[in-house]
Amino acid sequence: MDIPLALDGYLATDPVPGDQAGTASWRLISSPGDHLVEEAIMPCTTHEPDVAHTLLTECHPGDRLRVTGRLTLPDTADGGLQLHADTLDVLWAAPVLDTPEEDAAGPADTDAERNSAIHALAEALTGLGFQRTPGPGAAIRIHISPTGALGTGLEHCHSIDVTPDRAHKLADAIDALNCYLDSEGPQPDAVLDPETIADLTELFDSIDLMDLTGAVLNATQPQYRPAVTRAIDDMLGDIGSPEDLDP
Repeated sequence: MDIPLALDGYLATDPVPGDQAGTASWRLISSPGDHLVEEAIMPCTTHEPDVAHTLLTECHPGDRLRVTGRLTLPDTADGGLQLHADTLDVLWAAPVLDTPEEDAAGPADTDAERNSAIHALAEALTGLGFQRTPGPGAAIRIHISPTGALGTGLEHCHSIDVTPDRAHKLADAIDALNCYLDSEGPQPDAVLDPETIADLTELFDSIDLMDLTGAVLNATQPQYRPAVTRAIDDMLGDIGSPEDLDP
């Protein structure tokens, strides 16, 4: 049985030519959407010469693709799914960079810190969008990935769907954080006009710090909550311990 399907995702590895001319196979790291709840690696193949030519000559690991075709269900319980592609669009081409050789200890530490930050941010945003499943066309998709070439480290690419309401609240929280960070080191001659002061006052008055803190902690894994709580305390003052809030 074949099911019409369209998937967006990242090209996991270099495409491989098929046994016949004008064919190719590849693996797509597909993003969550209407058909998938979590990220998954989807094996793909094509017998369309134009699609195969594009894949083999123009595409690189890390490129974001949109593939449409027919999903073939396995004949047996231990069989695998496969998407037979009829069309392919390159939504975003990953940059191919020549990086200079670096000290062995330095890049590893930098990558570990970067990947840890990506993981923490993805977890928080996933928790923000998990409480309600957006309907078709009502979601905002946020993509997070390392900068540079994505031939490796694709496990650190994430796609999170949030509702417009959640996106507005997230934007308000970021605006508040930016205001705070800007206030840490004001310029000696900087003077805010009364209208700006009124706008800032209205913004801060509209933020419920307890609700914001609860949302952040509820979206954080338990082992990270003490560190997140200390960071929020340093920024906003004492807001209580994680045990005082809903798990």
